[in-house]
Amino acid sequence: MALFEIKLEIPAASAVAADETLLEQGVENWSVLEDVIVRRAWVQGICADEAGALAEWKTLAPQLARAGVMPVGDPVVRSLGDGDWRDSYKIHFHAWRFGRLHWVPVWERETFVLPPGDAVLWLDPGLAFGTGNHETTRLCVERLVTLAEEHGTQGRVIDAGCGSGILALSAALLGFRDISGFDNDAEAVRISEENAALNGLAGRVRFHTADVVSGLAGRDASADILMANIQADVLMRFARELVAAVAPGGTLVLSGILAHENGQVREAFEKVARAWSVNARVMGEWSDVVLTRPR
Repeated sequence: MALFEIKLEIPAASAVAADETLLEQGVENWSVLEDVIVRRAWVQGICADEAGALAEWKTLAPQLARAGVMPVGDPVVRSLGDGDWRDSYKIHFHAWRFGRLHWVPVWERETFVLPPGDAVLWLDPGLAFGTGNHETTRLCVERLVTLAEEHGTQGRVIDAGCGSGILALSAALLGFRDISGFDNDAEAVRISEENAALNGLAGRVRFHTADVVSGLAGRDASADILMANIQADVLMRFARELVAAVAPGGTLVLSGILAHENGQVREAFEKVARAWSVNARVMGEWSDVVLTRPR
């Protein structure tokens, strides 16, 4: 059965407010699409028929307006035949790079030319998991590449909340050998393992299903680089556990933090990581906090 897509462009600066509104309204068939490279964003709904799509938009539009989200133009409705909707996210995922690493959609595999000496991570993230285009992921991978350049790749890397596995698999491409990643969503772990196989990296990263507490227990309690790209309230709730899992001289990279939340997150972690060096960076509406433990 064909489905219908309704789509409206919104100002890129409104993407976070739109996403929060959709979460508040509980409309699971609606989502926000972002292209952070060209700085454009859209609100998209997948509905059973055209009339239903327009009716849902009529209900949703006032809620978005109250949050300050004003569409750029009128809604566009189109039929998605026989599963085409599953590929609709592809137009918003573009190849990007930092240093010698490239993150490229797998459907560009036949045409992409990799510069000599560089490495590429092929990605087909599906509808629900990260492509790396989002600022929160870019903040993390740029920190990871820089740490590898400055300190080498002998350390142990943990990706807490691995999503589609981008951070952990990027660590493998950089040359790290001791890498693990976990997520409390078993489907995220499955996607991560598929992306590992897609890149010939099966078995290079230990992916498993776990929450923050169990994921950092046992042998996973001492990381030279611990990356946690999770939302700010979760990071602060588990600040002690995250800090405790960093080895002497190690680095904790926190992302998933809105720029206006940065001070609050930084303060929460400075309370439990006394004498650690701390710095932060902002990218668009998002930011990171990076803490380094004394040796």
